[in-house]
Amino acid sequence: MRIALICPYSCTVPGGVQTQVLGLARALRSRGDEVAVIAPAETARMAGRLDEAALDGAIFIKVGAGTPVSVNGSRAPVSPWPATMSRTLAALRSSAPQVVHVHEPFVPGPTLGAVLTGPRPIVATFHRSGADLAYRVYGHLVGPFSRRLDEVFAVSEEAASTARACVGRLPRRIRIIPNGVEVQRFASTDPWPSSGPTVVFIGRHERRKGLEVLLEAFALLPASTRLWVLGDGPETGRLRARFGSDARIEWPGRVDDDERARRLAGAHVLVAPSLDGESFGMVLLEAMAAGTAVVASDLPGYRLAAAGAARLVPTGDRTALAEAVAELLGDDAEREALCQRGRLRAWECDMGAVADLYRDVYARLGRPGRG
Repeated sequence: MRIALICPYSCTVPGGVQTQVLGLARALRSRGDEVAVIAPAETARMAGRLDEAALDGAIFIKVGAGTPVSVNGSRAPVSPWPATMSRTLAALRSSAPQVVHVHEPFVPGPTLGAVLTGPRPIVATFHRSGADLAYRVYGHLVGPFSRRLDEVFAVSEEAASTARACVGRLPRRIRIIPNGVEVQRFASTDPWPSSGPTVVFIGRHERRKGLEVLLEAFALLPASTRLWVLGDGPETGRLRARFGSDARIEWPGRVDDDERARRLAGAHVLVAPSLDGESFGMVLLEAMAAGTAVVASDLPGYRLAAAGAARLVPTGDRTALAEAVAELLGDDAEREALCQRGRLRAWECDMGAVADLYRDVYARLGRPGRG
């Protein structure tokens, strides 16, 4: 089939939705489908990195440049301009998909343009968990266009509840297809070398991701422990000023996908200390696929992702976080048992299985005679 996957966020900036779109594109290509990914990108040079080799033969069509906008306690790289929507429609005409799959369908930019006037059938997936008043008002303004969505999905019950609460005229039934992880990409990577018991954090440096809680907890861990802090964000400068004197902490910043996977595989424990706003825990599944133990905040989205294969601690509790990490680092047998449960959980959420679920929907909706 010919499938267009549309992402509202810049695909050259790390993010959960972007990871899902690009991973789904690769999985669909492995099944023989023709796939076009339509999305913003930071620059033409960076967009060029998303070539057919990186996407296993899918094509990437840049329709605008990402502009950081505050959304749900984070900064999302969107392209909410009429010109971006116009280029999206042109890309859809040129690629002539049998099915259009929009992720976060009502974010201004490529996905909204496709929903308003793009070709059908349209499959929509909601990712967002939690909403402010502005999103609720906006969602009811664009709600009438929900009639153009032929199938509606969410990555979790939390995301589905947010969509129902905020977007008017959605169908009663929103089906759940969880996020997927490309297990083999993480399971087969060469681990990054570590010089001792190592903890890794991956995420944007902003309040809701809870990095400050982890850094406070890390001060309670033994002197032999190391910490890799990946990513960057608006709190990087402040946090480095406060905690940067600790020589045990390494701040690699934003890294490419290969180093990210290798760091996950090289660490002993991934910590996901988010405070709120997590509809699903992709980084948990990536760590599990890499064979790394997981400690995470006890949030609904993380419980869904972990399914009993992670150590969950009270949100924002630095003492409980430090104790959980110390216990796993000090008990090889317990850590390996948790890793084994994590590997099994990751395979349950392999991106190939997610792609097959969506392909069944595409095949049912795909218009005859178009390809």
